[in-house]
Amino acid sequence: MPEAVLAPGARIECRSAEWLVRSLGRSSDGQQVVDVVGVSPFLREKEARFLVEVEKAAGSFKVLKPEDTALVSDPSPRYRDSLLFLEAHLRRSVPTDNALVVGQRAAMDALPYQLEPAAKALATPRQRLLIADAVGLGKTLECGILCSELIRRGRGKRLLVVTTKSMLVQFQKEFWTRFSIPLVRLDSVGIQRIREQIPTNQNPFHYYDKAIVSVDTLKNDRDYRFYLDNASWDIIVIDECQNVAERARGAQKSQRARLAERLATRSETLILLSATPHDGKPESFASLMNMLDPTAIADPSKYTKDDIKDLYVRRFRKDVIADLRSSVKERDTADVECAASEREERVFALLKDLKLPDSDAKAKAGQLFKTTLAKSLLSSPMAALETVRNRLKRLAAAASPAPADQAALEELEPLLAAIGPADFSKYQHLLQLIRSDWSWSGKDPRDRIVLFTGRRETQRFLVEHLAADLGLPTGAVVGLDGAMPDVEQTRVVEQFAQEKEAVRILVATEVASEGLNLHYLSHRLVHVDIPWSLMTLQQRNGRIDRYGQPQQPQIRYLLSCSRSEGMGDAEKVLRLLKRKDEQAQQNIGDPAVFLGVYDPVGEEEEISRAYESGSLDALEQRMDEKAERFLTKSSADSIFDEFYGTDGQDSEAGSTDIQVQQRQPFSLFPSLWSYVESALEAVAEQMERRGEKLDLRADADQQRLEITPPSDLQRRYDRYPRELQPPRGQRLVLSTEVAALQRALEQSRRQDSSRPELEYLWDLHPLVDWLADRGQISFQRHCAPVLQLSDGLEPGEVAMVFQGTIPNQKGVPVVQEWVAVRFSGTGLNVVDVEPFEAVAERLQLGRKTYANPNDAIPEHLRKQLPYAVGKANDYLMRCAERWTARMQPELEAQRERLKRLRGRQVEQLELSYANDQRPQQIKEKRRLAQQKAIDVRFDDHERFVNDVMTIEPLPFLKVVAVLHREA
Repeated sequence: MPEAVLAPGARIECRSAEWLVRSLGRSSDGQQVVDVVGVSPFLREKEARFLVEVEKAAGSFKVLKPEDTALVSDPSPRYRDSLLFLEAHLRRSVPTDNALVVGQRAAMDALPYQLEPAAKALATPRQRLLIADAVGLGKTLECGILCSELIRRGRGKRLLVVTTKSMLVQFQKEFWTRFSIPLVRLDSVGIQRIREQIPTNQNPFHYYDKAIVSVDTLKNDRDYRFYLDNASWDIIVIDECQNVAERARGAQKSQRARLAERLATRSETLILLSATPHDGKPESFASLMNMLDPTAIADPSKYTKDDIKDLYVRRFRKDVIADLRSSVKERDTADVECAASEREERVFALLKDLKLPDSDAKAKAGQLFKTTLAKSLLSSPMAALETVRNRLKRLAAAASPAPADQAALEELEPLLAAIGPADFSKYQHLLQLIRSDWSWSGKDPRDRIVLFTGRRETQRFLVEHLAADLGLPTGAVVGLDGAMPDVEQTRVVEQFAQEKEAVRILVATEVASEGLNLHYLSHRLVHVDIPWSLMTLQQRNGRIDRYGQPQQPQIRYLLSCSRSEGMGDAEKVLRLLKRKDEQAQQNIGDPAVFLGVYDPVGEEEEISRAYESGSLDALEQRMDEKAERFLTKSSADSIFDEFYGTDGQDSEAGSTDIQVQQRQPFSLFPSLWSYVESALEAVAEQMERRGEKLDLRADADQQRLEITPPSDLQRRYDRYPRELQPPRGQRLVLSTEVAALQRALEQSRRQDSSRPELEYLWDLHPLVDWLADRGQISFQRHCAPVLQLSDGLEPGEVAMVFQGTIPNQKGVPVVQEWVAVRFSGTGLNVVDVEPFEAVAERLQLGRKTYANPNDAIPEHLRKQLPYAVGKANDYLMRCAERWTARMQPELEAQRERLKRLRGRQVEQLELSYANDQRPQQIKEKRRLAQQKAIDVRFDDHERFVNDVMTIEPLPFLKVVAVLHREA
């Protein structure tokens, strides 16, 4: 009989205890590592990790052989424990195809396009993908779907999310409430808490398997950079990854870019998220692609779609409008024209002839101080006053005098200082809009307003005056800006989403324009000033106009209007920006294509230059010309047009549609609820035998249960972040209904709770995971239950059920088969070896009630077992041969691809040194170092491909149950 094989699901003996194998992997030096959970009573639920060779050398490691399995009786009524034992093993079976089996059933109304990134990633050997969908389409949810699928496949035990500090809480909450993924938040408070809990020399990233941390925390903390280099994960997610891309302006590589490069090597799976993934230069986008696959691009300045087609997905609202129409309403936008007051007109009149010869003589086009002053005045007189006073301070401190500038600004200063709230026309129109046009009183806590301004002084004025002028109580108007500490930003965002909080109006600067969900209790947004950047304008609008917004978004633009010509074409700039944003929304997709600079600061400079030169009409013509070719192009292809003015591919290549396959994993139970109900019944009986009582209330009609966690389930929750745990002693409340969770989320906002009282009961919830673990150890070590059935089988028929697994060289199951070896009578006459699912369907196992007669186990079953093991083994070997035959062409294609790409990178290396004028010795030293880096890169990648696409020589077999009928 062949040697027992180590694979997920196997039981092993190690260090005088029994363990269940959860997953296999490799250490940094290539040794086989096995992750296990304790089965022995004193180690039950204890997780451990062993180095296989070390344990074998110590003589303490043994894989239990299937032919040595003891066949045992099941005393439970209707064979309940046997069914739970079978179901637990089915739930631990790893899907080996590319179909979505769990992510589409998360706590969300998933739209078809949101399933495509996960489907695309699962179709590749290594899940490394940039999700570059536009603002508001649900990138976090798409990421969660993919992570859920990987967790279900045993490839998501360790997960690290890196995001901006303002997004920490939002991301953590989305992953927990919708996907049951518990991320430990490492903000400044969280980091301090960890340092108090663990020894100073312990790596915090080893302490927690799943964590979320700010990119700025990691790049600024030297200790954490060291910890990163000595930790690894199954999945790393980098949110807002445009912040870690290399910039193409010749600047030195940023700390963030160096951090991202380091992170890219610490995980097999890498998921990047960004709505604006490049700055218009191919080198910027190439830096992200190289994080995903360093073999793909030879020349970062010139590459094609074919080089990177498997590494990214990119859609805009226009691409998915058919899916969105059912869940997102069209926004309602309008201008609010604000005629200048008399005091404002005096400022505009003075501004018309304002000369600043000393300042503007030294400034570049697009950066004139007069333009800066005009922008600040378009925000508020208070912002303009601050701008003038800051410039006067700098002039006073300057080494060389600037009397003309100083005199002009000193004349302007008192005019600005004289403008109070009553003379601030935008402010008065804002009050009218809120009070009269919207008939808004602030009494409805589910109707809140977001105000955006690019100027801190405007923000301060609004926060100071709005509450009193609108008759709102203290705390009803709050500000959010980038200077606030991460914990304070988090608190403000949480308050805005909590119904019981007093806040009604959020006055935000651009820190809130990236990523934040502000749509839960708000569908009204006002641009107090309009940013001179289409990218920033789109990001702002996306805070309330996004997937999940139940109401029609109401967006208003406050536009200053003056009789004077003092503002020049400023009003024209604002209308141009608003017009192009709407055009992008309807039929372009990416507003950045109009200007082609793909950077908010660059866009501002471009528009400022046109404003200063009086060439806005020419600018609009150029914008329309640039956008023309994007009207009919798919969003995935357009990225190369943005770089090169062409597709970057052959015309016949076209776009590849992503095929999304979904399936429901086989289960013995008609529903998850029926499984949980039966499993908890077994738990209650086991606890009762120990003199304990399970505190449980279950409502089958609503599929809702309340349970006080038993000690072993409570230990799982104790490992979760405090903010995700229910209060000690309080019941867990769970429901299988997505709509019920949605109501609970809304209720939590009304009750000022950071976590909803109800949790989503689904396949990845810790309670289901706990029940599956308990089910797998329903019987004693190395035992399989025997079920004597009264019908369904032929008289005297025996069906021995095996779980068969063949892992690849990385320990990931790639062949997973459940088979039934069927005997006719008491001898060794095997009539068939067929999929267990077919047998279970014929018998209606789990759906049909079979009485348990509790008869003795026939002796012939034990004699038939070794023969059945041999037959099951032969079946699995044939499956392995078919898998290898199917995979071999793909393996050869991957090897050929890597050979071709290696040649291109070597060729590019030689070209880069051909015209190098440095001394030969220096050149050769650097060339050899880069050649070595290429060799290491490709050797590692080829080793990975070989490990993934080649399998272990023998299958792992486990006897799960024996079904028989008396002759």
